[in-house]
Amino acid sequence: MKKLMFTLIVVSISILLVTPTAMAYQQGDYELTLGGNGSSDESLDGTVLNFEAGLGYFLTRNFEAIWRQGISYVDIAHGDDKWNASTRLSLDFNFGAGSLYPYLGANIGYLYGDTVEEQFIAGPEGGVKYFVNDTTFITAGIEYQFLFEDTDEVDDNYNDGRFVYLLGIGFKF
Repeated sequence: MKKLMFTLIVVSISILLVTPTAMAYQQGDYELTLGGNGSSDESLDGTVLNFEAGLGYFLTRNFEAIWRQGISYVDIAHGDDKWNASTRLSLDFNFGAGSLYPYLGANIGYLYGDTVEEQFIAGPEGGVKYFVNDTTFITAGIEYQFLFEDTDEVDDNYNDGRFVYLLGIGFKF
């Protein structure tokens, strides 16, 4: 019985991933992406909330310019609340067909807030979008961000970066 259930799940997921739909992007299309997470201890103290939003515009069928805003908030028990944020501009190349659209690109922006050294960030990014209907998709992505205060530090700081992950929902309009 377990083997049959496993087989049915694998077949169902496979069908969903290869079922073609008319998802082609066109020049002038927009996208809105939203993602977030949070955690608290058992008494709801020490809460951490993270939110990420992006607004993309398709310059061509494949190239997308994106503005991204990330915000992190920390409610410290018996202390002052803290927040951090990053604002980034990205250029991504979207490829694929049907329901599955991988993308690769690069971003540059600024990191600021209470618990970080304010500085520029830049780096490569990649991910995938899976359309569940003509306008709505699930997205997962990863960015590697290296930090620098001026252009003299770019080469020196590339290996001392950080990874940023995103899992969210998106809307094409």
